[in-house]
Amino acid sequence: MEAIYAAAIVLAFIALGELVSIWSKARVPSLLVAMLGIFIFAKIGVVPETVIDDSLLLQAYTFLVAPLLFHMGSLIPLRVMLKQWRSVIIAVSGMLVAVLLILAIVAPLFGFETFVAGSGPLAGGIVATSLTTEGLSAQGAASSIVVLPALVLMLQSLPSMPLTNYFLRRYATKLRDSGELHELAQAHHEEEEAAAQKKKLVTLPGFLVDNQLFMLFLILVGGSLATLLAVPTHIPSSILALILGILATAVGLSPDRAMERSNSFGIAMAGVIAIVMAPLVTASVQDVINAFIPTVTILIVGGSGIVLGGFVATKLLRWKSGLGMSVALTAMYGFPADYLLTNEVARSIARDEDEKEALLNVMLPPMLVGGFTSVSAGSVVIASVLVSLL
Repeated sequence: MEAIYAAAIVLAFIALGELVSIWSKARVPSLLVAMLGIFIFAKIGVVPETVIDDSLLLQAYTFLVAPLLFHMGSLIPLRVMLKQWRSVIIAVSGMLVAVLLILAIVAPLFGFETFVAGSGPLAGGIVATSLTTEGLSAQGAASSIVVLPALVLMLQSLPSMPLTNYFLRRYATKLRDSGELHELAQAHHEEEEAAAQKKKLVTLPGFLVDNQLFMLFLILVGGSLATLLAVPTHIPSSILALILGILATAVGLSPDRAMERSNSFGIAMAGVIAIVMAPLVTASVQDVINAFIPTVTILIVGGSGIVLGGFVATKLLRWKSGLGMSVALTAMYGFPADYLLTNEVARSIARDEDEKEALLNVMLPPMLVGGFTSVSAGSVVIASVLVSLL
């Protein structure tokens, strides 16, 4: 099949998933719709099983994955992460307990490869899943194992998002009724104004920041440097790219959301989704059936670990349990679901626009930092380390 036709078909399923997610207010995961749709159409013969390879999106992933991780490091300013240190600790605690529980329960039942296949995707999102899928494929794992990360990714938000909505609504209601809300919102505004006045070590000229080709060059340099340093340091390039993105943004060498400024983020994400879709398209129905029980076990065990780790950390930090549990659960869906859920709760709980803004000012920063810590950063580290052990 011609590459342009194949790419259009793959993007059609991705676009359909996005539309369904928007219409359902993120209750139906976009990736569930996209991957389930292309799997069904491939199995009934409407879409050829070579559609992913023919689309050449896997080649885009090959050279854009390191720049994408560099970009992910630029999403949340370092000062915000440091200020929201409780969110970071809670998110990390949930992930670590989940991985340990999966290791203790799932690995003896289904094998070490199944433990690796499920841990990264459960603790994170699409990028961790793509790294895990790529690693399993490179090691020649069985089809029923290679397809498992995609299944975990497809299903993990179904139990976690309603739970988050419940915890976040309880927290928002108590905050609104207790009188604390406006005091916390005022403190947030003062901190933001103080942070805006601080200057970075390096200030890129505006004409460079607004230049798409220069931004593309910048993220490619960041990804290349991470790939180069991976050889002597023996640290996975994915982890190095993430760290370099955080540091470069902190000192001013890179603006925030660098890849989006270069207008290359869409094609990079298409490549990431394609590499996750690929094993599902070529897998047999029997492979998916064989992977289903391990997937459900990973979701139950890992989800329980995230809740348990988040609860313990929240209590130790003496934080509000509703917010702490919501932050921990962001590991199972990440951005943009954490943003959409928080907005939906704020809109439904607030009695006017001022209360809505105040709720967002209080809840959104820890939710976004929690999601970034787990999905964008922590899961990449976990997936990279576990894949290296195969």
